Amino acid sequence: MMKIDLHAHIKLSKKTEFSIDYFKASIHEAAQNGLDAIAMTEHFNTYRFHDIYEALDRHYTYQEDYYDVEGFKVFPGMEVDVQFGGHILVIGSRKSILELRSRLEPHTSADDFVAFSQLLDWCDELSLLRIGAHPHRESNPLTQHDIATLRRLDCFDLNAKDVYSYGPGMRETVMGLGQKIGIPVVAGSDTHHPLQFGSVLNELDGDYTTVADLRACLKEGRYRIEVSDCLETKVKAASLVKKLLKKNGIADVAQWIGK
Repeated sequence: MMKIDLHAHIKLSKKTEFSIDYFKASIHEAAQNGLDAIAMTEHFNTYRFHDIYEALDRHYTYQEDYYDVEGFKVFPGMEVDVQFGGHILVIGSRKSILELRSRLEPHTSADDFVAFSQLLDWCDELSLLRIGAHPHRESNPLTQHDIATLRRLDCFDLNAKDVYSYGPGMRETVMGLGQKIGIPVVAGSDTHHPLQFGSVLNELDGDYTTVADLRACLKEGRYRIEVSDCLETKVKAASLVKKLLKKNGIADVAQWIGK
């Protein structure tokens, strides 16, 4: 079995620089919360996106479709804004993610986000897993898009932040959307701070090393979602500490998570 978070950020915010120490602290905390893997879905238009992969290439071995971080798997990915609203998580090989990021270079500003259908076409071409992030979030929903387009997604995201913000009924709401569209629902913490890891996760039926196998597992429903009894505390604590760190311009989180 493998426990994975399919929506994880490894920077404090879009505007901060990538820090290998912050990354290490994040992975340490994820492992401490029972995770074996994450999908590293940093925002595609985050500051100096390519610094992330250059740093990971210097520090870790990349094999099959993941970085091996002392036995912990980190699958490459991005969170992409699309035209007319909504965020899509894309997960794939390092080569495919970097190729997609190159194609998205003209679409990094809000007035020129990529068309949803174009993004999905590229995902088809590059064999990327695609997940509709926080589909019912009022500030950036996905439900305004037509059903035919939504059916081209692989999954919807049961987002820990939304469960915290809207209450536990959000799980049934997202599950209902998945049933209506005909695609599964998977869990993602949407963390930007390590304290939020473990709020939700997916327990898969096997230990997967390629995105193709991971996608098949999810599409075939060979997993179960775990929602922590401490979700509210984890999300609230992470949000408060993130705000404090941003206010003070601090990116080193070791002191905040007990390392």
